Amino acid sequence: MTINSTQIFAIMCGGSLGALMRYIISTWVNNKIDANFPFGTLVVNMAGSFLMGFLVVYLVEKIGLNPLLRLAIFVGFLGAFTTFSTFSMETLNLFEEGLALRALLNMLINVSFTVLAVWFGVLLGKQM
Repeated sequence: MTINSTQIFAIMCGGSLGALMRYIISTWVNNKIDANFPFGTLVVNMAGSFLMGFLVVYLVEKIGLNPLLRLAIFVGFLGAFTTFSTFSMETLNLFEEGLALRALLNMLINVSFTVLAVWFGVLLGKQM
C-alpha cells in the first residue's frame, strides 16, 4: 500500500482539528465539572465513538464518502479526537495514587459508554 502526499495532507488536516477539538472539549468539561474524575476524557471518548458509528453508516455506507475525506475524518480527525491513550494514562495514574476503585470505575464507564455510543451512532445512521 502506498500513501501519497495528498492523503498525508488530508490526515494531517483532520488530525490537527481533532486534536484541537479534543483539547478544547475535554478542558471545558473538566472546568465545568469540578471533580476528581477525568470526565473530559469520558465525554470525548463517548462523542468520538458516537461519531464513528454514525459517520461510518451515514457517510460511508449511505452516501459513499470520497476516500480522501474518509482518511481526513476517520484516520485524521477521529483518530486524534478520541483519547484512549489519555484514558489509559489517567487510569494508570488513578491506580498509582491508590485509587483502585476509581480507576476500575473509569475503565468500566469509558469502555461501556463508548461501545454504547458507537452503537447509538450506528442506529441513528441507519435511520437517516
